[in-house]
This record gives sequence, C-alpha cells and structure tokens, in this order.
Amino acid sequence: MKIAFVGKGGSGKTTLSSLFIRHLAASGAPVVAVDADINQHLGAALGLDETEAAGLPAMGDRLRLIKDCLRGSNPRIASADTMIKTTPPGEGSRLLRLREDNPVYDACARPVELDGDAVRLMVTGPFTDADLGVACYHSKTGAVELFLNHLVDGRDEYVVVDMTAGSDSFASGMFTRFDITFLVAEPTRKGVSVYRQYKEYARDFGVVLKVVGNKVQGPDDLDFLRAEVGDDLLVTVGHSDWVRAMEKGRPPRFELLEDANRRSLRVLQVAADATYELRDWERYTQQMVHFHLKNARSWGNERTGADLAAQVDPGFVLGEDLGVTAPV
Repeated sequence: MKIAFVGKGGSGKTTLSSLFIRHLAASGAPVVAVDADINQHLGAALGLDETEAAGLPAMGDRLRLIKDCLRGSNPRIASADTMIKTTPPGEGSRLLRLREDNPVYDACARPVELDGDAVRLMVTGPFTDADLGVACYHSKTGAVELFLNHLVDGRDEYVVVDMTAGSDSFASGMFTRFDITFLVAEPTRKGVSVYRQYKEYARDFGVVLKVVGNKVQGPDDLDFLRAEVGDDLLVTVGHSDWVRAMEKGRPPRFELLEDANRRSLRVLQVAADATYELRDWERYTQQMVHFHLKNARSWGNERTGADLAAQVDPGFVLGEDLGVTAPV
C-alpha cells in the first residue's frame, strides 16, 4: 500500500507519519519510509541522531543511477538523459518490489531499527544553499515519483511518504500515486484551508483523502473539525507525553505509547488496508501517462530534445501480476 502524509507546515505530519511507520513495523509488516519534504525531519522522528540523519544518501543526488536502473531494457527509453520524473514504465522496464534487494535500495535506502523491528528509509535530500537559483525542490522529489511509478507493491506491504507541506504536492502527478492520503489538520482555519485546497485539486483524480485531526484538545476542537471537513475526518490525535519525549530525543519503547493514540494508529491502518480492494491498476497507469504527456508538452520535450510521448507503451499496464526484470 502506498500512503502519503500531507498538511501545512507545523501541522505535525512528520510526527504522525513516523508514529504510523513505527506502528506498522511493530506489527511485523515490511515498510519503506520516504522523506520527501523540503524540511528533512523524518529520520530524526524515527530516532536517528543529527549525524546519522545527515549521512543518509540523498535520492536527488542519485537520480541518474535511479533512472539507469529503472529504464532497464525498455526500448522506448534511449538513455537516462531522456527520462523525466513522470516517465512511466513499459515493457523491459526494471520494476521494483517492496520485499527485495535492488540497485535503488542499495544506493538510497538504509535500515532504521525501531525497538527491534526495522524499516527501510529513503530521503530526497535537503534543499541546500547550492540549490538556490539553479534548482527547484521538485527536481529532488522527481526521484520519489519515478520510484513510485515503477513500484509493484501488494497487500500488507507499506510505503509511507512524508510529503512536502501545503499544496506543493500538486506540482507533478505524484499526488495520484497513493492508495490513500492522510491530511493532517489542526483545528484552526489555516489547518483546514489546506484540506479544502487539496480536496479541490484532487477531486477529478480519484484520490482517497482522509483527515487526521492533530493537536485536538477537547470537544470544541473536535466539533470544529467535524463542521469543516465532514465525513473526511477519520480520526483525531491529542496530546502525547510519548511524542514529547521523542521530540527531546528520549523516546520510550513504542509499546508505551498512550492507548488512545495506539487506537488512532490502528484506525489509520484499517483505512489504508481497505483501499486495497479499490485498486485499479489500469487507471493508475493511465494517470501516469496523463501527467507524463502533460509534462512532456510543458517542458520535457524542450529540455531533453526528444519526443517524450514516444516513451509511452500503449499496451502496458502496471500490476501485481507482472514479473520483475533482472537487475541491470
């Protein structure tokens, strides 16, 4: 299952995504965690110290390796230079499984131990002073989009992506790459404004969107969220001494998380698992093609000097029944 956490800056989406990752890992499920936020804090939220977090290999710095791997022997893609963030897979492309070793994981993923369980963590890399004026952050998140486009994941497997804040997720088609999107909203006007914007943008693309109310302190906060987001409100999370200790760098064992918050995490997992039956791989592939052609016309053809529409394999549909080609 592919799961996104979105929300305005400061809403607590990184904290909640890290709690959900811990919850999934404690259940024994295989998890790949991805930090795709411009502010890279997921590693620290999963317990890494500053040196460990800073030493994680950035996907954005390994984009060519990722492209070379994913294009495989696809005859429609002449070289990595002609691949852009939306390039869809086709016959001969290197597809990825969640439970495997592959060149992308070898280069970009690192294991993070969580109370005896382990997850794979990948990060886009921070936006640095060297990027100012010469790059946009979407050039880094493009590596994540390519990864998701070539990933064949199944039931009881989880990719959890901590997305960039606000509506920046709509700068590409990546917002359509998820089985479910959890929007973290505080009980404030600013908190729900991002929800309204996300809901409007995602309306025509079949995005499953659920709101997680965070920092909810009482009935008045709950009533406010119910009035503003209606049935999209899935669950709420309140104060947590466990989270406060984690933010100080001294997290207790995860089993000591408050019962109410553990129940909320179980609600998130049930909601995510329920979307498995709604999967439509044909629509998923069509959306890839839609955004690829849009980006090709807008800037990709000019930048690469190639007709990127020719990369589309009209007979290809991504799906769990496809075999995975050997590494190249």
